[in-house]
Amino acid sequence: MTVTATPAPDDSLTALLHPRSIAIIGASDDPARIGGRPLAYTRDAGFAGPIFPVNPRRATVQGLPAFPSITDVSEPVDTAIVAVPAPAVVDTVEACAAAGVKAAVIFSAGFAETDDDGRRRQDALSAVARASGMRIVGPNCLGIYNSEIGFYATFTTTLEAAHPVPGGVGLVSQSGAYGSHLSLLATRRRIGIRFLVTTGNECDVDVAETIGWLARQPDISVIVAYVEGVADRDRLLASLALAREHRKPVVLQKVGRSEIGAEAVRSHTATLAGSDAVYDGVFRQFGVHRARDAEEMLDVAYAASFGAFPASRRIGLMSISGGVGVQMADEAVACGLDVAPMSDRAQARLKARLPYASPRNPVDITAQAFNDLDLIGSNLDVMLEEGRYDAIVAFFTFVAAAEAMVAPVREILEDARRRHPDHLLVLSIVGPPDVVEHYEAAGCPVFEDPSRAVRAVAALARFVESFDRPASTAPAVAPAAIPLPPPPIGETAARRIFADAGLPVIESRLCGTARDAAEAAAELGFPVALKIASPDIAHKSDVGGVALDLGTPEAVARAFTALVAAARSARPGAHVEGILVSPMVTGGVEMILGVQHDPTFGPVVMCGLGGVFVEILADVCFRPAPFDAAEAHRMLRELRGYPLLAGALGRPPGDVDALAAALAALSRFAAAHAGQLESAELNPVLVRPVGQGVVALDALIVPGTPEP
Repeated sequence: MTVTATPAPDDSLTALLHPRSIAIIGASDDPARIGGRPLAYTRDAGFAGPIFPVNPRRATVQGLPAFPSITDVSEPVDTAIVAVPAPAVVDTVEACAAAGVKAAVIFSAGFAETDDDGRRRQDALSAVARASGMRIVGPNCLGIYNSEIGFYATFTTTLEAAHPVPGGVGLVSQSGAYGSHLSLLATRRRIGIRFLVTTGNECDVDVAETIGWLARQPDISVIVAYVEGVADRDRLLASLALAREHRKPVVLQKVGRSEIGAEAVRSHTATLAGSDAVYDGVFRQFGVHRARDAEEMLDVAYAASFGAFPASRRIGLMSISGGVGVQMADEAVACGLDVAPMSDRAQARLKARLPYASPRNPVDITAQAFNDLDLIGSNLDVMLEEGRYDAIVAFFTFVAAAEAMVAPVREILEDARRRHPDHLLVLSIVGPPDVVEHYEAAGCPVFEDPSRAVRAVAALARFVESFDRPASTAPAVAPAAIPLPPPPIGETAARRIFADAGLPVIESRLCGTARDAAEAAAELGFPVALKIASPDIAHKSDVGGVALDLGTPEAVARAFTALVAAARSARPGAHVEGILVSPMVTGGVEMILGVQHDPTFGPVVMCGLGGVFVEILADVCFRPAPFDAAEAHRMLRELRGYPLLAGALGRPPGDVDALAAALAALSRFAAAHAGQLESAELNPVLVRPVGQGVVALDALIVPGTPEP
């Protein structure tokens, strides 16, 4: 889907995440209890605003005056933390709204994730948010924090292990436990998390909206998100578009890849997981890095947090080990990076300084470089100036962490970065935290594993490509003036509907007799193909309802009789409209274009290698509808089989422009009939050589139940 990034009409999450005052309802005098931890954490962190504990059974809580209810707090409250049993939550939140509280964070569980009664209570919370404008996080969440101002509306125990250091990373997670786990891992890796938001059941504030809010914050440079499912596709797409517009990398882990995982998501947060392949397509469209696990999420976020991004995929590899250099090169190629060799002149310069080194790329400088540290600086200069590499990964292992090496090597790296400020230098070093921090202070991300370093560089290069890509032009989608006919829709009608939508469908004639078919074949020109026309038979070849390459009127007449007999034998109750006669078209690459209704994203368009092999090859990609031809081109390039379209194996290049135009037209058709379509398919679509266009040989439309 083509989305224009437009800011939200207000900034109502600011009071939630930058509160000037807070109340804790259900506050406990015991700092180890759920209602006691937020108070203890926030006071210890030096929060500057007033804190109002609410507990009708105590006069003071942790040394602060307590209030019987939120209505007894006479001063304004920006955010209320709700830590009361589930049956009392709705009344408590209504009281907060009546008192003018701007936002609430609900820890309590026992809502939509449990049963129908829980769902009704959660719906009541959503109604309060809509009616009052008060923003609500949760229920069933672990809370939020803003480390910059010392605001910790959370009961996570991970804060006892390590306290977050303010930085440029915003973290949002539907899972509270996993979000706090990521926060702890990030803190241990010296990744500065400024905001953590765990959204839980998302009765109001969700991951998608939070991503958009983070994208607008000038002090946030990287957004990290964990998602199980999305309820509002338009909000997600607009937020991802906003992050891309603001050049904010989004690193996202979406679970529910497998059927078992998707079912677990439904039982966890009562959210539909949606088609995983469609999520993949959305993330590719907006340049989101989809991480498989916590390590990958934090690797990419860590590298991005330094703010240095390679201008291209061209990478230089420096190593004191020839074997590790090969390992890094293998990983770089697998990640789609350009491991171009050094020029002959550059190789000669390096060889002159270190005769037994391997100067091609990877550049093996051997451990001898640490006996003559000038070799490191001169090698970097040559690689950056003459190799024209936008990123360099250098494997130094513990050698650069030895006490005598740290200061001079850091000085060399700082000098290289001063002279080449637009280039990215990444190190693979094993050393104690204080040594690693020295190199990080020089502006160099540090990884123990060189392959992880290479993968992080590849992710940063893809971010730049997405940021630099011109924004797509939103296609105009006219409303569906003519509703789809009632089901079943036969192929004759489907072809006409697609043709009216601007799709290139092969010319055909519907014939009711063998004589009519023979005459139609003569008019269209031999050879021809015959196909049974029946709205009750979707896949004609399964019932022997197709005859190909018929070259004479007599052959057409015989085939007509045979196809009708085969259809009536296989499907006695099927309504047979007649036989479709079409010219035989051969040559080119067979593709499949389709539409399906996704529970999360609505109408989505699919393309892939088609014909009879589509289910075997499963080489397909998806996008939400609608989108423009430029996005269609990007879809096509994601296919493993794209080289067949580009002219591999001696084939003439296919008319990819015509194919992209057809995909865009199909996306407009899908969007215009949103709510009417269950699925639609053009298969095969024959992509002919450049200039000859594309043509759909088969058409199928399955209407859905109209949306109210």
